[in-house]
Amino acid sequence: MNAPDPNASSNREQTRSMSSLSVWRTVDANLNRAAEGLRVIEDYVRFFRDDRSLAAACKQLRHQLGVVACQFPSRPRLTSRDATNDVGRHITTAQEATRHDPDAVLAANFNRVQQALRSLEEWGKLINVGAAAQLEQIRYDCYTLQSKFERASGAAELHAALLYVLIDEGKSPTDFVERLTAIVSVQVPLVQLRAKRLADRPLWQLAERARSITHGTQTRLIINDRVDLAAAIQADGVHLGQDDLPIEVARSIVGHQMWIGVSTHSLRQAAAGEQAGADYIGVGPTFPSETKSFEDFPGLDFLRTAAAQISTPKFAIGGIGAHNLAEVKSAGIRQIAVSSAVWSAADPARAARDLLEQLQLPTPDNQIS
Repeated sequence: MNAPDPNASSNREQTRSMSSLSVWRTVDANLNRAAEGLRVIEDYVRFFRDDRSLAAACKQLRHQLGVVACQFPSRPRLTSRDATNDVGRHITTAQEATRHDPDAVLAANFNRVQQALRSLEEWGKLINVGAAAQLEQIRYDCYTLQSKFERASGAAELHAALLYVLIDEGKSPTDFVERLTAIVSVQVPLVQLRAKRLADRPLWQLAERARSITHGTQTRLIINDRVDLAAAIQADGVHLGQDDLPIEVARSIVGHQMWIGVSTHSLRQAAAGEQAGADYIGVGPTFPSETKSFEDFPGLDFLRTAAAQISTPKFAIGGIGAHNLAEVKSAGIRQIAVSSAVWSAADPARAARDLLEQLQLPTPDNQIS
């Protein structure tokens, strides 16, 4: 019978020791990556967004990571650290070295944090299974935080949108393309396709055409009423009337990646829309219009109360044009939705540009909401 080989036992111990060292190096590197990435994200919130709620969420996530990091003792982490001889230290890509804008920095660091946390989960199991499970939860919390950023970005864009143009099928396919292209050329923030006379297939074809014209531009495309069609063409949003699907049902279909707007004709409806999670609210009708008839007009009084009590982005609608825009602004609303004032104009681009210029002018007595 052969005697035990002392060298074999020594080799196994050495292998285990090297393996343990590698695990600690991996955990240390990824804890650093995750913490650094979260700090960059928090700086973005503080100095670019000035958003107290998101800043608090970032700080909470950093605190959670710090608590879990304490379950991986600092001594083996620090003694295993060998940044000088890390073979990956000088391996970079052109993409890593380039950031085109602050949003690109944000996206890169969310990816950095999430990848680091995923690696920590796996390698952390070799040291502390409980801590690894907590890291998994932090990773999901990070996904949720990123989703909050996206929704906040959408809200900021809607708050900044001053002009919303409602469009129909036009006089002909050529007329439709020419008019919509003209509107997009002057960077109208929002357009809503509202072509109630069309059957499903021609409406879908028109929506696809509108999507192709607006895609990649500064103009966002909203579909009126039809949640299914908005989802099918991947529109930027869907607009609902009081008799359409409830907001929560529409949200279950299109998710949070698509805006949902709702028409309201009273403060009660506006408050209900805000409570249900509408991304923006149409308030009106303000004046009689050529495109829609109403028995009652909530008018400027509704605009004043909505301006005072509704914080969700709100667009005054109904018979608004250059001739009465000053009245709307004086009521406290600086965002408007129009149809014929732009869509039926001889020169839609010029009409839209003129309205945008008027909307950007200061309102007397600082009554802008």
